Amino acid sequence: MTKSNALWTVCLSGLVGLAGLSATSAQATGLATCDSGPKSGWQPVEKLEAQLKEKGYTVRRIKEDGGCYEVYALDDKGQRGEFYFHPVTLAPVPIKAR
Repeated sequence: MTKSNALWTVCLSGLVGLAGLSATSAQATGLATCDSGPKSGWQPVEKLEAQLKEKGYTVRRIKEDGGCYEVYALDDKGQRGEFYFHPVTLAPVPIKAR
């Protein structure tokens, strides 16, 4: 193998490794995971948002993370928080310590 071929192989290996790292890091934070099944069985985000508003929460953002709904909101006392809910049952999901 020539010097330039060896360098090319090292560079390509590094790029493949970085691509794999970015793909896995974009999937979930690891704070909570839900065995939620197919999305066809999930409750709509709007239903979760309405339930939280009824409890006095101010919802800032809802997204999917680790198969759960991840909610950024102010609770009924005005404290900012990050909350996780099961997308099928809409039950709160405990988070792991950071």
